[in-house]
Amino acid sequence: MKYSFDTFRLYRSEKMFSYVIRARLMMKDPVDRGILEAAVNKTLTRYPYFAVSVRLDQDGAYVLDHNPAGAVVLEKGRWRPKLGSREINRHLLFAECTGREIDIYISHALCGGKGFQPFVMSCIWQYVADRYSVLPEAPGIRKPGEEPLPGETAEPTLETLASAGEPIFRRQSKHAAILGLDYLNGLYNPFRRKPNFRLYTFSQEEIMKFAKGNDASVVSFFLVVVAKALDKLLPEKDRVIGGETAHNPSASLGIPDTHCDLLSHVHIDYEREMLRSWSMEKLGTMTRGQILLQTDPSVSFTEIRRNFETLKKLEGISGLKAKKTYIEQHRPVSGKDAEHGTYILNYTGRADWGEVADYMESYALIVEGHMLFEVSSLGDKIFLTQMQLIDEEKYAAALQQVLTELGIGFTVEGPFPRQLTKHELPETF
Repeated sequence: MKYSFDTFRLYRSEKMFSYVIRARLMMKDPVDRGILEAAVNKTLTRYPYFAVSVRLDQDGAYVLDHNPAGAVVLEKGRWRPKLGSREINRHLLFAECTGREIDIYISHALCGGKGFQPFVMSCIWQYVADRYSVLPEAPGIRKPGEEPLPGETAEPTLETLASAGEPIFRRQSKHAAILGLDYLNGLYNPFRRKPNFRLYTFSQEEIMKFAKGNDASVVSFFLVVVAKALDKLLPEKDRVIGGETAHNPSASLGIPDTHCDLLSHVHIDYEREMLRSWSMEKLGTMTRGQILLQTDPSVSFTEIRRNFETLKKLEGISGLKAKKTYIEQHRPVSGKDAEHGTYILNYTGRADWGEVADYMESYALIVEGHMLFEVSSLGDKIFLTQMQLIDEEKYAAALQQVLTELGIGFTVEGPFPRQLTKHELPETF
């Protein structure tokens, strides 16, 4: 394609949703803002594809240029700048801190959770090294000063995406329940709208032991738990609860280290009778089976290929307004063939923080959404963030009830305000 895959989310409207990712890290000691800012800028030299600003070319297309200006770390307050704004030197990322908390914000156009995580880990490794005059042992973390891996900026081609052949599986939707009233209140009702998140902490050993004993993985375990929680709340007329999780097939494409957010989506339909009568082991087996089927390259490449075909057509459209209109009408998540789960739960995978984990309390990802969950790991802990658009206790109460019934220990904090920002982008050439 003529333009980078990293630019295409920039055309999406942010009237309702923010396309920003926030990493929230809680350290064991108070954070030194000056040392953190230096660490972020050292880290950016290792990730040059994140050191960019946006301009508009003569065709009305967004283009990413290298940005030599320094990245900004702010004292956390009520106000936070927009990505791409003058206040943060036109970067598409910035950080802020207060007390023991570090928050790093980045445009979802540049990456997803999988691509963002290595950058965050490198930032914290460098901060710990400078703050405590140590070199923490962490073989799994990419260090500032190292060259990028060969495939970090790689993108697939339409020819590569067509190589998997016909899909071995075609899912027949069972029309899962959609939390429509929640979304209406969360988007349009100023008395109910209150975007927030809760943070759950688990023992990694306990979760892994339970998952292995019930033919599950970390992601399939949490998919089942959330479905069982919603079964306690949704009206009986909703016969199917739909779980949804994102899959990044970059390894199957031969570019496992790409930062690009190449995603297909896995849908699991849980009939209410299944959730009530099947064992956790049987539910785990079914969930894992659906994940294996739908992440087969012949299936996952099909969805990504449709995305690339849509984006390829976008390049032939002239003018920013026309491009924005086209992407809103044709992007897969909002078109007539779009499928939505009752909830979404994502997991970027186990992260090896090494000795850096000794200096940290928690690590969580926060994004825009309702009944949207992100799972992350740090040392011997697993964290779950539960995002909502409205201030409603019943979902958290049901989730905690299911975990208690299963004998899973946890702590929960929050709700906390979501605290995302949006983009400020050029409108003229």
